[in-house]
Amino acid sequence: MAQQQPAPSGTLPDVTIRSSLLQSSAEQTPASVSVIDGEQLRDRQWQVNLSEALAATPGLLLQNRQNYAQDLQLSVRGHGARSTFGVRGIQVFVDGIPATMPDGQGQTNHIDLSSLERIEVLRGPYSALYGNASGGVINAYTERGEGPPSVQGSFAIGSNGQKRLGLKAQGEAGGVGYVVSASRFLTDGWRAHSAADKNLLNARLDTRPGEDSQLTLVASHVNIDAKDPSGLTREEWQRDPRGVAAGPLQFNTRKSMRQTQTGLTYERQLGGGNAVRAMVYAGSRHITQYQSIPVAAQKAATSAGGVIDLGRDYGGLDLRWAHNAQPQTGEVGVIVGLAANVVREDRQGYNNFLGEQLGVKGALRRDERNTLSNLDPYAQASWAFAPRWKLDAGLRWSRVRFESRDHYIVPGNGDDSGDARYRRLLPVLSLQHAWSEDTQWYASVGGGLETPTFNEISYRPAGLAGLNFGLKPATSSSAEIGLRQRLRGDGLRGEWSAALFHTRTSDEIVPAENTGGRTSYQNAGRTRRQGLELGASLWLARTLQFNAALTLLDARLREGFCDAKGTCVPAGQRIAGTAQRQAALALDWRPDAAWRVGLDWRHVGSIAANDSNSVLTPSYGVLGASAGHTVLRGAWKLDAFARIDNLTDRRYVGSVIVNEGNGRYFEGAPGRQWMVGLNLSHQF
Repeated sequence: MAQQQPAPSGTLPDVTIRSSLLQSSAEQTPASVSVIDGEQLRDRQWQVNLSEALAATPGLLLQNRQNYAQDLQLSVRGHGARSTFGVRGIQVFVDGIPATMPDGQGQTNHIDLSSLERIEVLRGPYSALYGNASGGVINAYTERGEGPPSVQGSFAIGSNGQKRLGLKAQGEAGGVGYVVSASRFLTDGWRAHSAADKNLLNARLDTRPGEDSQLTLVASHVNIDAKDPSGLTREEWQRDPRGVAAGPLQFNTRKSMRQTQTGLTYERQLGGGNAVRAMVYAGSRHITQYQSIPVAAQKAATSAGGVIDLGRDYGGLDLRWAHNAQPQTGEVGVIVGLAANVVREDRQGYNNFLGEQLGVKGALRRDERNTLSNLDPYAQASWAFAPRWKLDAGLRWSRVRFESRDHYIVPGNGDDSGDARYRRLLPVLSLQHAWSEDTQWYASVGGGLETPTFNEISYRPAGLAGLNFGLKPATSSSAEIGLRQRLRGDGLRGEWSAALFHTRTSDEIVPAENTGGRTSYQNAGRTRRQGLELGASLWLARTLQFNAALTLLDARLREGFCDAKGTCVPAGQRIAGTAQRQAALALDWRPDAAWRVGLDWRHVGSIAANDSNSVLTPSYGVLGASAGHTVLRGAWKLDAFARIDNLTDRRYVGSVIVNEGNGRYFEGAPGRQWMVGLNLSHQF
């Protein structure tokens, strides 16, 4: 479903979906996909977190941890739910550059909402065309600079010392379109020990070397320094949701992250319905993280310490040829490509103490060079074999390689070097039928692969030395039936969609042991994820827009398993980190071109915090309100806005740290929060 904001007096906008590789209109895409327009992402928002505007997307569980030392908690139809940090099991791309490494571990904190043209969220079997860890796909696209030059400054302040400053320039000059956006976000944090400083720069340049070609350069830099309050037990959260356990304070848990990357894309129309596209990119990322691992645990011979010092250089390419990318009746569209990515990682671990002093870098405890890579050829074909019928098929041969060379070899901690290779053929098949110009249904099936991440193979159960290269990838098969409809009446206009889905997974990856700040993993048996998604974006009147989303998810173990300590989890338990139901409603009233007023409500059911389901978070519903006013004076535009989140001051758990070893699963969400801001722009 395309969550757009069409002009009340105009027709519904045509939306082209790019995430399906063979681009098609939204109503002709044989998959569940949501499109969130850039203006909607920014309107009356902080423009800092994806959770601001994507939380109401069907099938997507996206929760702000209120902890900028960790990424958002994000899962799609239960895929990625077990991740304790970062994004797991979901492919994330920004302007075609993967933010997910070849092992399936990704992050979103470098996405600049201020300069995005749109975000597409792809769910279901079709996402397998993106390879490893494609439980879902999030594609973010920076807007293209066009028209007369303009500059915009923005400022917002809010509860708990939150401040955001932004500056953006865009336009076109000398045949070059440009967008340059920079921002700084500061917060004291709602919880103690959660202050953060985030600086972001994003740029895009476009030019046309020839009449039939397009060249795009993108570059970004992000710099984050943040305290890490970690989680609370249920009792600690009930006593003081803003509190912090003793360990994070004693060890001064914190994280600093720097990332710089650039990418270049060349596209050319060859004639005869043929086109080529080549994308290359490179980047570097450095992380230093201080953890609250007890000193006694760090002194063990096989311990990696309590400080992570990680440097990554990465790069890759995506080469693609397409023929007749948008086929008409009786025609066949074909796309053939090759994706290759490589990451070279230097990972060191240090004690988080020196003598009696805690929270400082101590002795070296880990030193290794890791290499991750994949080389994936893929193909997709679309055949409009009848006036109202279309058949789509895709295939990807996904090959992922891990290699580790251990340089820290001491008595009691031997050589942990090793390598592993994973491969699987990932097919997708879909059939689509148009009942009418505005009503379509589709059915899709596909396979999936989810390899272990390097974090998950870092330790073996029972404290054994060496990397856990015996951990197998999880494989899955998925099916989906969907329906979408556009309504074009004078009174009620918009679109709605529905999807039923079912996924079965073998060799699900689950924790085997969690002690001393180290988690080892194992393969469990079979799991099942099935459910229903509904979404709607409707104009109830010329000035009143209504958006709604509902997700019902049944994600369970089909087979039980026992961990390394002999504790067994029976079949039938919910997959940890999943919620059985989510709902979102929003009303946006625009009485004229200057004013807009909105109400939004979000409900999330209880979340299983651990595999045994012995701890569940309380379900909750929160209400928000916002307003904005725009003033135009010649070439100047002033936009003032304000919003209040959690109007009723509801106490609830905003996210969970799944299977946390000390039972500190809960990360509390803020009570009532306010923010006000101004955007001032000038067009030359």
